[in-house]
Amino acid sequence: MLLPNMNYANLQDSYLFYNISQKISAYSHNNSSIHLYKLGIGDVSLPLCSTVISALHSAVDDQSEKATFNGYMPECGAPFLRRAIADYYKNKRGVQVGEDEVFVSSGASDELGDILDLFDVRNSALVIEPAYPAYVDANIIAGRRIVHLASGEEDGYAPYPDENVKADIIYICSPNNPTGAVFTREKLRAWVDFANRNGSVILFDAAYEAFIEEDEIPHSIFEIEGARTCAVEICSLSKTAGFTGTRLGYTVIPKELIRNNMSLNEMWVRNRTTKTNGVSYIIQKGAAAVFTDEGRRQIEKNISVYKHNAKQLMAALDSLGIWYCGGNNAPYIWLRCPRRMKSWEFFDFLLENAQIVGTPGAGFGECGEGYFRFSSFGDAKDTEIAAQKLLDLLKD
Repeated sequence: MLLPNMNYANLQDSYLFYNISQKISAYSHNNSSIHLYKLGIGDVSLPLCSTVISALHSAVDDQSEKATFNGYMPECGAPFLRRAIADYYKNKRGVQVGEDEVFVSSGASDELGDILDLFDVRNSALVIEPAYPAYVDANIIAGRRIVHLASGEEDGYAPYPDENVKADIIYICSPNNPTGAVFTREKLRAWVDFANRNGSVILFDAAYEAFIEEDEIPHSIFEIEGARTCAVEICSLSKTAGFTGTRLGYTVIPKELIRNNMSLNEMWVRNRTTKTNGVSYIIQKGAAAVFTDEGRRQIEKNISVYKHNAKQLMAALDSLGIWYCGGNNAPYIWLRCPRRMKSWEFFDFLLENAQIVGTPGAGFGECGEGYFRFSSFGDAKDTEIAAQKLLDLLKD
């Protein structure tokens, strides 16, 4: 008799985005002519830059000629893209990464789940909350014990490690989704030292590193001495270059990362060559264009629009005296709900009175109750109007 993976029965129903969708549908059904200002979604609103589009078109043309046609791609990534990413680390981040330490993926979300193949089910996983829900769910599906470490206003939602709270796998997301918090060099060094002392492995989610503005905030965990023996870095072009619908990410696994005499780098090569046939040639050519000088210039122009959106929202919150973090180095703003409202209460209040859609903090873990997330990825004009609506609605 077939036995399903019974760990799925331990998953909590994903109420967050389902409930948001249901509430929006109900409101729109009763108010079909009213425009909604969507500050909740994590998707981008600007199209791919022209350099990427040109590369994609060129790659499609390549597929029409026998001399330039490409079939299956190398499972770990095309050499031209792995080399471009390694050069980006060296030239832009001051980090030495070998081309054979870079693995091309179909996106960070996919990789964050797949990477768990490297670890025994008996390993525990530490999740700093509020957190991206997939960290928890992927480990529940695997049947792994989860250790929760709460963060809050007192530590800027970027805590130091706690010697009394240990685990084998440690998730760190900086800049963070949902809070927009960033880990300073000092805090990351503390986590790297903690992981090396305890034999843990850090899964460093750097999906939003392109939004960091301050020089003292690391873009990569490999800027920290000792990280090559305890960390895996997972990155994405989704928010950096608008690849949410195009799908491409990359993962860095250093060769020094060894546990029980097994190289995680070599294990991942074996995993990818077993479980994948590589990412599309067309998409990889488009991704390579992101790392050219012109590509960087164009995507930074797009990112500047999202940063301006964040500044509009931050200015409104500052004027209202509402506490928040994020925004300066991240595309997300995490705020304390005004008037002591709970997360879903504030969601309903904004929707009904200002037609603004955000994301209730309670959906990111228990310590998110009473907080709320705004995204800066929305339309620029809509964000400007929404910021003014916030001021009009919440001013004393």
